[in-house]
Amino acid sequence: MTTAFQHVPTKLGGLLVLTRQTSGDARGYFSRLFCAQELAALGWADAVAQMNHTHTSNRGTVRGLHFQHPPSAEDKLVTCINGEVFDVAVDLRHNSPTFLQWHAEVLSGNNHRSMLIPKGFAHGFQTLSDRCDLIYAHSSPYRKLAEGGLAPLDPRLSIAWPLPVQHLSDRDAGHPRIDNAFTGL
Repeated sequence: MTTAFQHVPTKLGGLLVLTRQTSGDARGYFSRLFCAQELAALGWADAVAQMNHTHTSNRGTVRGLHFQHPPSAEDKLVTCINGEVFDVAVDLRHNSPTFLQWHAEVLSGNNHRSMLIPKGFAHGFQTLSDRCDLIYAHSSPYRKLAEGGLAPLDPRLSIAWPLPVQHLSDRDAGHPRIDNAFTGL
């Protein structure tokens, strides 16, 4: 059986890097962005509840770090279809041996990689090029009252953003830093 995705686990349990398989000819190529049957075997148990598209104009922009509190926690499949981003997932699961550790991958329109991010993680990215487009599949719909976020420059996380952080929204710049009271999700 041909699979749409090759997958590589990361040091953060449940977080996977997927490489989409392509088939093409002189006209271009085809790749599958989502396959419920294959992704279920990799941990995606729910239907797609929402699809989102993010366009970011300027290199160096950071968006995130965003998450949804339970019971609205969501799995995310993040795919860059144009440009290049440094995509980051932070483990917020309070009982995880990798609590508050992060993993990043370069996703681009050319490398055909996606991140499969399970419930209990925060997500953000930095654009490495101008004009970046990301497609997100979510297992739960966005709920404003369940919204959460972490400061992308929090020294407790020490994310090694590859470029100087620029163009933070007021919302993202206002996310709290982690303190001793933070117990995760």
